[in-house]
Parts: sequence; structure tokens; C-alpha cells
Amino acid sequence: MLFIKSDELKTGMRLAKPIYNKNGVMLYERNSKLTRQGIVSIQNFGLIGVYILEPAEPVPPMSEDDIEFERFQAMAIFTIRDILDDVAAQKEPKGMYPFANQVIKKYGSLYHKINFVQNLRSTEDYVYKHALNTAILCALISKKMELDFKAQLDVVVGGILHDIGELMMPLALRKIKKEERSEEDEKKINTYYYAGYQLINKDYELDAGVKRTTTLAMRDLYQIGDADVIQNTKKINEVEILKVASVFDTMTAMKFEEEPMSEITALRYLLDGANGYDQLVVQALVDSINVLQPGVCVDLSNGDKGLVITENPTDILHPFVLSFRDNQILNLADSSVASGVHIVDIMKTMDNRHIVDHEALAKYKGETVHLGEARTNKHY
Repeated sequence: MLFIKSDELKTGMRLAKPIYNKNGVMLYERNSKLTRQGIVSIQNFGLIGVYILEPAEPVPPMSEDDIEFERFQAMAIFTIRDILDDVAAQKEPKGMYPFANQVIKKYGSLYHKINFVQNLRSTEDYVYKHALNTAILCALISKKMELDFKAQLDVVVGGILHDIGELMMPLALRKIKKEERSEEDEKKINTYYYAGYQLINKDYELDAGVKRTTTLAMRDLYQIGDADVIQNTKKINEVEILKVASVFDTMTAMKFEEEPMSEITALRYLLDGANGYDQLVVQALVDSINVLQPGVCVDLSNGDKGLVITENPTDILHPFVLSFRDNQILNLADSSVASGVHIVDIMKTMDNRHIVDHEALAKYKGETVHLGEARTNKHY
């Protein structure tokens, strides 16, 4: 699988992922060969590029949930853009609450985990995709924490609105990489974050619950309020959910010409209580998305690669792993094992999907029955 920029596409190339219009209607299926008209359509959609199958590459497997997740993301980005552009222009975003209800209906009522796959972002569409993914994560987490519908609505709308300050920045300022920003750049950026905060807090008519959730999260995320007030604010579930969702999406975002951070790294940061994130909320995030599920291939710190045999629901970063080097099963929850080896990252395809080896998992499935009896063993 290759990522090809829109202006480098050629007729006859096969699509690795489907393409949808703003109504969620599939225009081009996976494995479709590109025509000249198709290439023009892709360029007109404003896509920076698409994933293309290599000449002899088979179509990769995708579950119905995965296909629907991608369809919803592709469709929803048009709605999110209209909503946020209206908010930035201080117009009434008529579609905001219906869209938030749609997100809650799809992702705020699930009883199972989903594969949360990050799509590629450019500077131009980053804010829209961040808002969409944050809203989806807010819906998932709020369901796990059993928030009532009003609280779910507050936090999902907050997810949509919380990064409005960045959207208000000039594109040239947004394009400056964090490590390349000068002190003057940082001051300008903070000015726009504060302008977004003021827009939501004072100048924009919103439900009181939405306003509270959004502004308190913005204040903590961007450090734009009084430091003492930030530290002494009583924790509110909706605010803590929005903060965790936003930070996780920001850390794992797949940006153009920039490697995404591993979910493992992001979760280690969030699970470290010293960083100030509510651990019940972080656990609800862990319970909402697939990270180290059985069958996932991983890179280990000793240079080996392995296969997750069984998930550890109480300690997500320390599952049972089959080492490919010596065929041993490692209990990473055992401190004597973890002191010598740990998971560095998840092995992924180019489009950021987890590599799952169902064959290897099936081969060792019989052995996993006995894992519960070996919780304290190094391997067996």
C-alpha cells in the first residue's frame, strides 16, 4: 500500500480505501481502478492524496465496523467544516446539535470497543478532523462512564467547539511546527486561543452546560486562564473527558509528512497520574478503543517482535505476548519480565491500521486457555 498525492495519481491505479461524498454515498469502492474522471473528482474534493494498492497487492481485510467508521468520518468532515466556519464567523451553526446527536447515537451508545483509526491530516483540515475525532472519543468515553444524555451532549458539543481558537489563526501561523516557533509566534498563538475562549465564554450564545464544559477544558488545555483558578477548579466529568479525548487525538494524529505518535506512548502519558489526567476517564478511553487486543503484532524493547495473545483489561500496556524470536509467551504484567522487556509500539500498515495476525493467534489459541493459571510466570 502506498500513499500517493492527488497531483501524482495515474489512471489504472487501484484504490486501497473507498471514497465517499458528503452524504456518505460511496463513489469509488476499494480495488476500483482510477479513471481520468476519478482523479479529477479526488482533486476537486480537496483530498491531499489517497492510498493506492501496489500492483500485486490484495485488498486488505476490513470489518463492517471499520468500513462504517471510515464512511462516517468522510461524511462528517463536511458537516464539521460548516459548523466551525459558522462559529468562527459568529454565525448560528444550525446543524451543530443535530450533528452532536448523530455522533451520540452512533458512538455514545456502543457496548463494544472500536478500532479508532486515524486518517491523514493536512494543516488546512487539521482542526476539522481533530474536532470530529475528539467528539467521537467524547461520545465513546461518556458512554463508558454512564453519563446521562444531557451530559453526553455537553461534552460532544464541547469536543466540536474546543479548538475554535486554532481555526481562527492565520494559516501561515498554524503551519509553523511547534519546535520551530519563536517566542513571538507563541504569543500570537496564545492570543488566538484566548480569542476562541472569549468567543465561547462571552460572545457566543450557547447552552450553559456546553459553555462550562468547553471553556473549562479550553482553559486547562491551553493554559489561557488564571493559573490558580485552573488548579483549584473542582473536577467535572465532562471537562475531564474532553481533555483526555482532545489530548489523545492530538498525540496520535496522523499528519502529512510527519510520523504519528504511538497509541502506546499516548496512553503511557495519560496513565501517568503525575500528568494530571483523571484516571477513571483514561480507563474509560482504554475500555472504548482497541489498542492491544489479541492478534495485534507489536515491537518489543529487546528488538524482537511479538503477538498479543490475550488482553490485560486491568493493565492495558502489559498483556501476554508471544515472542517471535524464541516462541515464548511473556507475561508483561509480571514485574520480573517487564523489567527486561516492554512493548515499544504496535506494528501498523502504512494507513495506520494495526497489523493483526489471525493465523498465529489461532495457532496458539489453545494455550491461552491456561494463561489465567500462569499470571505470575515469566513464560511457559
